[in-house]
Amino acid sequence: MEGRVVRVVSFGAFVELAGGEQGLVHISQIAHEYVMNVRDYLNEGEIVQVLIKGRDAKGRLDLSIKDLTPAPEGGAPPPRPRRLPKQSPEFENKLKSFLRGTGGFGGKGKKGGRKKR
Repeated sequence: MEGRVVRVVSFGAFVELAGGEQGLVHISQIAHEYVMNVRDYLNEGEIVQVLIKGRDAKGRLDLSIKDLTPAPEGGAPPPRPRRLPKQSPEFENKLKSFLRGTGGFGGKGKKGGRKKR
């Protein structure tokens, strides 16, 4: 079916169909490749072709754009980018303390900064 994107959110886009009913195209149903930002693929007011996959437990329409497009040749899609692990606060504090002491932050530390005459 054809529909108009009425709202773009971080987890997908709401599409209004011809009868006035709205459904959600989840971020995982937008494209075959990994979608990091929905706005890179869809904008409000844009007309799109969607497949109605069904209704969820609350009766809302579940839509897909990905299921209407052919899968890319070459097999599996590229892997999802890996998120770097977050450093612990203790590590960050130790690093700041070390850099302060060596003049790495431009502050006056034990070895860095201006010498008194």
